[in-house]
Amino acid sequence: MQNARRRADDEITKARKFAVEAFAESLLPVTDSLEAGLAIKDATPEQIREGAEATLRQLKSALERNKVIEVAPAPGAKFDPHQHQAISVVPADQEPNTVVSVLQKGYTINERVLRPALVTVSAPK
Repeated sequence: MQNARRRADDEITKARKFAVEAFAESLLPVTDSLEAGLAIKDATPEQIREGAEATLRQLKSALERNKVIEVAPAPGAKFDPHQHQAISVVPADQEPNTVVSVLQKGYTINERVLRPALVTVSAPK
């Protein structure tokens, strides 16, 4: 029993130690792309923009593969205090307690809020 318990403890220790390994590995191509972009000394603004957009796509893909999901409610969506943080309440021509605008996207990881979306909410009439 002691050997089984010790092996289980060792496995738990290893799992904790290397839990972020897959996540870090998925971010390496993003780092490579940023370094490659910075190595080009005479890039045009259009090339810089294209490179930044491609790198952003890589980053979003890496986040999604690791269950980090964007929270960006559409205007008019019902305010959800579990996923949104109301920064201000503004008068608006829409239902009360609905999202008027998103100031900053939020993120969840494995259905747990990592960062709530910062939103403005419509005031009661």
